[in-house]
Amino acid sequence: MIKAENINKSFGTLQVLKGIDLTIARGELVSIIGPSGAGKSTFLQIAGTLSRPDAGKIFIDEVDVFALKSDSLASFRNQRIGFVFQFHHLLPEFTAIENVCIPGFIAKKHKSAVEKRAKELLDYLGLASRFTHKPGELSGGEQQRVAVARALINEPSIILADEPSGNLDTYNRNELHSLFFRLRDELGQTIVIVTHDEHLTARSDRTLAIIDGKIKGDSGL
Repeated sequence: MIKAENINKSFGTLQVLKGIDLTIARGELVSIIGPSGAGKSTFLQIAGTLSRPDAGKIFIDEVDVFALKSDSLASFRNQRIGFVFQFHHLLPEFTAIENVCIPGFIAKKHKSAVEKRAKELLDYLGLASRFTHKPGELSGGEQQRVAVARALINEPSIILADEPSGNLDTYNRNELHSLFFRLRDELGQTIVIVTHDEHLTARSDRTLAIIDGKIKGDSGL
């Protein structure tokens, strides 16, 4: 599903990633932990093809993603990878359903099919009564669930989440975590989450520790 080989990344003279090797299987929910500045988010951005490594390769569904040309890589990212961030990044002028539809429209899918899928996802995530609400009219937990629906709209191979509950209160944090496990159990979704939350890591299939740019622990080993 996801395979990283010798991923290295530097910013100026600072080497952030120092040879990351890992494999994540289909249907796994994997947490990535480590101190601030250890390289967790940098690795997630590279795994999501948002940033290129200085050296090394990422394979997703056996595709060497950084061997793709720019347009092909953008299309691959749009259709195979869903993103959920700490701050939901919803467009404030658009309704919940319009926000969810955006990646489907970028993929040039038929408007009616995308809207139908968006409604199904929002309903599945308990937001059937919020289709026409804009982000400012939604709670923090509801906004993050809209972001999850947006990540799922193109039926991606993987969901990558960077501190997705870091801006939520305890109740909404627990609800979001339960949602991720529901996606794994009911949809077979592969999910990789950068987190500091011990409650989430305790429930994860595996927990990887990145320290000083290297994987120093893997609960699956």
